[in-house]
Order: sequence, then structure tokens, then C-alpha cells
Amino acid sequence: MHLNHLDKYPDLADGICHGMTCWDNRQVRVARWPALSSAPKGTICLLHGRAEFIEKYYEVIRELRQRGFAVATMDWRGQGLSDRQAGHPLKGDVRHFSDYGKDLIQFIREIILPDCPPPCFALTHSMGGLILLSNLPQMRIKIDRAVLCAPLIALSTSRYSFLGHTPSQSGIRKLTALMRYLGQGERYAPGVSRTPFDRQGFYNNHVTSDGPRYDRNRQFLIDYPDLAIAGPTIRWLHENCKAMERLHSSDFQSSIYTPTLIVTAGNDEVVDSRAAELFALTTRAAGAVSIAGSRHEIMMEREIIREQFWAAFDSFIPGENALQPSGN
Repeated sequence: MHLNHLDKYPDLADGICHGMTCWDNRQVRVARWPALSSAPKGTICLLHGRAEFIEKYYEVIRELRQRGFAVATMDWRGQGLSDRQAGHPLKGDVRHFSDYGKDLIQFIREIILPDCPPPCFALTHSMGGLILLSNLPQMRIKIDRAVLCAPLIALSTSRYSFLGHTPSQSGIRKLTALMRYLGQGERYAPGVSRTPFDRQGFYNNHVTSDGPRYDRNRQFLIDYPDLAIAGPTIRWLHENCKAMERLHSSDFQSSIYTPTLIVTAGNDEVVDSRAAELFALTTRAAGAVSIAGSRHEIMMEREIIREQFWAAFDSFIPGENALQPSGN
């Protein structure tokens, strides 16, 4: 396992990257960076979204280290340089959503807790937020605080078309369940891209309004095509819909005690920002802030938007429960 393109980020050359052998013998790529300060504020557990990879977050990792944190991150199974599903490596797929959670728990237990300075904070994007939230009740003593950017709490269903119609999320769950029952689970979900590259270009993209950052992230995939995956499978969509449905249970929401800040994007076309804000309203440990004008990838947006995100992050992390340096 290795990290690509470090020649453009020489200050990240001290990162440690290797494979983590998971519970089912799959290899997941993990990486960690020490804090730049001799008295670190703690460690940020950085969790990406679907189809993302460690290199895409070099700029964010640099900014977190400049804030006094160590950083630990990973490629989710099935994407980046982690092992893919056999037979169709370009398909975004997972057998069971809980597989992500098992990997996350192992990552924290084997990589962060023994080798990274406490306390541990989580910073997530999109699907990373759904994975963290789904496992947060059992990690309350491991994660002190969490910031979730544009979390996948509900889909923006306009991206998924079934037989010319756009169903509700509940309808998508039922349709994908039927299609899995009929043996179609490993096929691409209807309406998603079957190529790992965005052929429409910046002016038709749905994730960022920052042209240079969009081009930078696309260039990563051109230079290192092994990092890329295409659209999700029917099985992936069904598993994620079931996971999202569980979040809306009042019993589940009352089981979250970890202070959580949800940052939503005002112009998000990938996930439903209103559902994320409602989740924060009905979950006692959570709060929400919306950034007007931002598209889905808040941390990859224009500076005026990123400044608002970092202001929210800095006001919430490390928070009043953080360990204080000796002598204070």
C-alpha cells in the first residue's frame, strides 16, 4: 500500500501508509500523519464519502495538521486502493452495510487508539457520515466529538430514475429489495454512471463550484486510474437505504450521546440537506449549520464557503471536553 502524488505535497511525506487486514481478510488502505505540534490537540479520524480516496483529502489533511491535530484516514472497502469486489472492480458495491462499520471499529481499535494521540474526533463526508452515525452509539467512549459534512442521511432521489420515474427513498428501498430478490443486486443501479470519469466536465458537475479543486480531483483519477470507481450497484443502494432508514428511529436517535455537528450544503443535489437538519433537530446530541451556496463537497468548495466550514469546525472541535496541555 502506498500514497500517490506526494511530490506535490512534500509536507505530507511523513505519513505512514499500509494495509489493514480486515475481519474477512480483505485489505483496506489506511494512512496516518503525526501532529505538527509537540502538544497535539488530538487526532482527527477522517472518513470519506462514496467513490473517494485518501489523496483527494491531502489539502484537508494539511489544514487539520496546521490546526494542531494528528490525522488518521482510510479508503473504504471497494474503493480507492482498498480491495474491490471480485469480478467487477469498477462497481461501487458492498455486500452488507455493516461491513463498513466493522472496518471502522477495527480501524479505530488497531490504528487510532494505540498509535495516535487522544482525544479522537471524527470528521466525515457524505457516506462516511452515515457509517459513523450508524456505529456512533457503540463508540461513545472512543469518539469525543464529530463533525459531519453533508451526511448521507437521506438521498436526493432525483439522481435515481426507475422506469422513467423518480420514486421516494422508501420506494427506492423497496424496488432495490425486489431487484436483489430477482438476482439483480450486482448490476448497476438505474440512472447511475457506468464510467469512473465525469465526462460532463466542471460546468455540469453537482459537487463543487470551485473549478481548480474540481480539476485537481479529476486529475488524480486521470493520473492514477486505480483510484477510481463508477456508479453504485443495486445492492449498495439497497444496503444504504436500509441504513438510512434506521437513523430515523427515535430509539436510535436517543442512543447517540456523542456531541455532533452536522454541516449541510445549501445547494446540495446529492443528499437531502433538509433530512439532515431534521435529524439534528430530533437528536439531542446533535446540532446543524447550513452553508448557503455550497454544493455537496463542502470541504472542496470555494474559499468563501470553506472559510465558513472551518469557522464552524474550529468553534466545535476540540470542544470543552478536550484534554488540556499540562500546566494549564
